[in-house]
Formats: sequence, structure tokens, C-alpha cells
Amino acid sequence: MEQRLSLITLGVRDMARARRFYEGGLGWRPSSISSDTVAFYQVGGIALALYGEAALAQDAGLPPPGPTRPFRGMALAHNVPNPQLVDVLLAEVVRAGGRVVQDAQETEWGGYAGYFADPDGHLWEVAWNPGFTLEANGTLRLPE
Repeated sequence: MEQRLSLITLGVRDMARARRFYEGGLGWRPSSISSDTVAFYQVGGIALALYGEAALAQDAGLPPPGPTRPFRGMALAHNVPNPQLVDVLLAEVVRAGGRVVQDAQETEWGGYAGYFADPDGHLWEVAWNPGFTLEANGTLRLPE
């Protein structure tokens, strides 16, 4: 298997609310193939999809999700070119209806980062990492 990530699909409880957050609040533009049941967004070289969580579970052959939302064991990340943008983006997320779960702070690895949850509880890290190269087009390049 090649080292490649093509698409991330987030299961959401309320598609209209999720789209309001990502599109109305954060200003993301959906692809023309989006519909009432699924929304696609181009995010650099990969895509992010929003899909009803019960339908996503059914598609994967799993039982529908339960009523509680414990930590899901993963986080998405949005890296930025300077530490000041971490605070700017966390404030933008709050205005859009997200919730900061950890205020931005200096990290043990020499960067600056904070975490937020979208309306469905999906965890996102907003980070400036001086050890990663962030290209002008937003592509993240890891050290060799």
C-alpha cells in the first residue's frame, strides 16, 4: 500500500449544522458534487467529507453510534506559518460555533498549538511547528 491519504470522512449528527460551521463559519467552499447527504471540500492535496454518522457506520458495516461521544482517539490538524495565526484561528472557530478544548500554548516540541472541537466533537489541532515546512500552497513537508 502506498503512503497516501486521499479523503477523510467525518461522521456528523446534523448535516445542516456541520455545513453551517465549515462553510458559513469557517468559509470553506464545498465541491459541486456535494449534496444534502454528503459535503466534500478540497483541502490541499486531499479531500474532507461530511457524512451522516449513522449512514457512515452503515456503509462500513458497523452498528449505529451510541448516545455518548467519548474521545474518538484521533485529531485532525491545521498547521499555520506563524504562531500568531494559531490564536487568530481559534478565535475564528469560536465565532463559527466551535469550542476550544485547549487554549493555545507553547509545546514541548518547540511549537505553539491549541485544540478545538467542531459541533460534532471532532478534535482539531491548530499548530505552528518550526520543524515542519509549510509550502505557500499549504502543503506540509516533513523533514527527511
